[in-house]
Amino acid sequence: MKSRVEDQAAYVLHTRPYRDTSLLVEFFTLQSGRCSAVARGARKPGARLRATLQPFVPLQIGWRGRQELKTLAVAENAGAMRFLAGSALICGLYVNELLERTLIAGESQPKLFVYYQYVLDALVKAEDIEGALRAFEYQLLETMGYGLDLSAVCKGGHYRYQPGQGVVPLGRAPQKPDSCYFSANQLLAIAEENYACDDTRRAAKRLMRMALEPLLGDRPLRSRDLFRKLKE
Repeated sequence: MKSRVEDQAAYVLHTRPYRDTSLLVEFFTLQSGRCSAVARGARKPGARLRATLQPFVPLQIGWRGRQELKTLAVAENAGAMRFLAGSALICGLYVNELLERTLIAGESQPKLFVYYQYVLDALVKAEDIEGALRAFEYQLLETMGYGLDLSAVCKGGHYRYQPGQGVVPLGRAPQKPDSCYFSANQLLAIAEENYACDDTRRAAKRLMRMALEPLLGDRPLRSRDLFRKLKE
């Protein structure tokens, strides 16, 4: 394993104080997946790194170290910052938190990196934010081995989500549909990433939340608390 890595395309997922003047930074990189690094002196007054290490900014970074926790050697802007505000900002923080909580350190996920850039662009433009979020969640589940196999869904069918099994067919629609029930039309639209219909959007949100539960565990997401506070 190299002790020094350079020229990694990256985004900041999260930062927190580390010791007296440093930051502990979680990055999502194109070539190395999730990476943790110490940015030494980044909290000193006037430190250039402090302004650079912001979420949603494309970066080129390099680090030193063979252990899981690296030492950041360089971080430079590689493009314009994506300015997010209000609900779009919270959606961005939600996506970052998903990656921080689910990705395995050191595993390259180039396809997911592309979807991440796609969802950030959608948040900036405020175009089809719901659809972009659901497409990202769907791809994240595929990446982590929790993919939703919707290939056997048949038109006119009725289905139920079962933890550990995924979507399973029902003989007929239940008399009292609950949050685990999905129609074939909803599932086929989700499989095609077609979120034009409000009914599909609501169904996809329910389905993704249930499918993500095994990856996230019992600890609540900080970003969901922010959503609730924003609505209040």
